[in-house]
Amino acid sequence: MLLVPYNDSAKISMTEVVYGTKRVLHQKKGRKESNYMRYYETLYLINPELGEEDCKGVIDKFKSLIEKNNGVVIKLDEWGKKTLAYPVKKFDKGYYVLLQYCGETGLLTELHRGFNLDDKILKYQTIKLSNHADPETLKAKTEPAEAGGDDTAKPTDDETGTGQDSETVKDQEGKNGIQ
Repeated sequence: MLLVPYNDSAKISMTEVVYGTKRVLHQKKGRKESNYMRYYETLYLINPELGEEDCKGVIDKFKSLIEKNNGVVIKLDEWGKKTLAYPVKKFDKGYYVLLQYCGETGLLTELHRGFNLDDKILKYQTIKLSNHADPETLKAKTEPAEAGGDDTAKPTDDETGTGQDSETVKDQEGKNGIQ
């Protein structure tokens, strides 16, 4: 078996493998360079006894941690102090923060490590929303929604993926007996 580099200028390195008289092109194992990242959402609770400036400091700390590890913060929502359904670390209230961001898996381990080491964080939960998300398009979608203010925009048929108007859907629901 003879290995010869095929094309040095391509993003994906190719190798020409010679088997007898047949020549077959194989792609080397490795990641392609792309701007797609994993899209995560983390909800965390901050100690409610902290002042407003201390809460802002904790939020900025984790926001900068994401950016330092080549992540992109898409949306940051501060929900404020709310009553908990059950006591967490002997607290019945917590300061809620919702954070949506894009990054690689290494970012997630660093973020969770930071949450575990910080005594000001009562609890956190992270979910993965997507494996391949483009941070630029996600930011573009959230910016007009934030600029719109209190007006809630109704999703179009293209966004919901139904491709039907609401009257047709209501007629179909009535025929099937489903409400």
